[in-house]
Amino acid sequence: MSLIKGIHHAAIKCSCPAEFKEVLHFYTEVLGLTVLRSWGEGSKAGAMIDTGCGVIEVFAAGNVSHATGSIHHLALATDDPDACIAAVRQAGYTITVEPKDVVIASEPPFPIRVAFAIGPCGEEIEFFHEK
Repeated sequence: MSLIKGIHHAAIKCSCPAEFKEVLHFYTEVLGLTVLRSWGEGSKAGAMIDTGCGVIEVFAAGNVSHATGSIHHLALATDDPDACIAAVRQAGYTITVEPKDVVIASEPPFPIRVAFAIGPCGEEIEFFHEK
């Protein structure tokens, strides 16, 4: 029985707020997707864009080099981030963020439980549960 229900989102970390605006324009105006929620301003801005069967999360964090691409992490939807982390830890992989409850300060507020680990190729994986 799999602990994973599917990919929840992929995250894009922009190099600056202007690039963040361009990413939002591309996905919403060019491709016709809609913003589910957004938060912050300037370099602290973020948004989640609905793809119809997953989400693209965009951060305007700034000061990022795109030498190997702009995907920041892979988020896997799960009902049990704690069990995922236990399985990853038991397999000997690195845990970077223990399971924790977070409320994304968006409109509307978005309560989640998340945890992060590093996969076998060095990829950052988020185990993501919508509450």
